[in-house]
Amino acid sequence: MAATASPLAVDGDASLADYWRFHRAVATAQLAAWLPLDPQFLVDISGPHSRCGAQATRAGHNVLRVNAEPPVTGAPPDPEPVDGLATVTADPGSLRFLADGCADGVIADDRTLSRYIAAEYLVAEIARVLKPGGRLLASVDSLVLGMAILAEQHHWAELTDVPSAEVLLIPWPDGTFTRCYGVAHLQDLCTEAGLEAGLVRPRTVLSPSMVTRMLHRDPKAMARLVRAELTAEADESVGIQLVVMARKPARPPARHD
Repeated sequence: MAATASPLAVDGDASLADYWRFHRAVATAQLAAWLPLDPQFLVDISGPHSRCGAQATRAGHNVLRVNAEPPVTGAPPDPEPVDGLATVTADPGSLRFLADGCADGVIADDRTLSRYIAAEYLVAEIARVLKPGGRLLASVDSLVLGMAILAEQHHWAELTDVPSAEVLLIPWPDGTFTRCYGVAHLQDLCTEAGLEAGLVRPRTVLSPSMVTRMLHRDPKAMARLVRAELTAEADESVGIQLVVMARKPARPPARHD
């Protein structure tokens, strides 16, 4: 039996077009708030639907964009060339071609840590290429989404095991799997790689129905909705994605003999 998924798992459902516009606007605003003021070298390993690299370059940073091979079906066309944005075709799940401590920051948006099941290895690679004090911005699929899809697939036994599961893998509509996370999962993932997890929050707190209703009532309300989202109290029990910001310690932790 083919796997089914909530419409929220598929960017392209016509009934949620307004919500996905809002979702992308929030992601753009969150990245803008995360980007440092001074020019830095950033590595962008975000998923195929992300335009984080171009946004960071326009903000004055030098960015290496790692594109997967082969291209993912349905990905949007490449943007116009931007000065300061270099691209390389490689597996974004492996950063072996990058030197230790070469990057000021790594962007792993558009569900990168959910697309790569062995995320422990990838986060360890991210920690390796970050300079001391370097930062990570990543987004992942949440337990909320994972539980919703399991319920739609009538996987009741698996659903009851979710609270105690160390790793939650969910069948995706295209036959692949997505790895879903709770806040504790993300914090542990970062800690084990030697990173300090900071803010973990849902990408969006406002519900799709609310966003759609507001935009139908006032098509010019997008900016106000985004501002409301950025100031909303974070609650990891809602939202189909989580965003995590982490940092590599400026100096290694002291050893206790």
